[in-house]
Amino acid sequence: MNKISEIIGWVGTTLVVLGYFLNVFGFISVEGIVYPVINLFGALFLGISVVKKKAWAASALQIVWGIIALVSLVGMIF
Repeated sequence: MNKISEIIGWVGTTLVVLGYFLNVFGFISVEGIVYPVINLFGALFLGISVVKKKAWAASALQIVWGIIALVSLVGMIF
């Protein structure tokens, strides 16, 4: 299970960095749906990994990051 948690954490890290990269270099916009979706899944996957490791500060960051992405998505949909 530890190996799976580590892989999930790396997937989350990759998604967060990928979203940032794609936005900074103009491939996606923060106003589109792709950016918050990438951030939401990145936060979710990283959150799973850091909760497993009991890294509470990082867990709090991922919760906030995920909430921001979720609120952004809800605002776009409704």
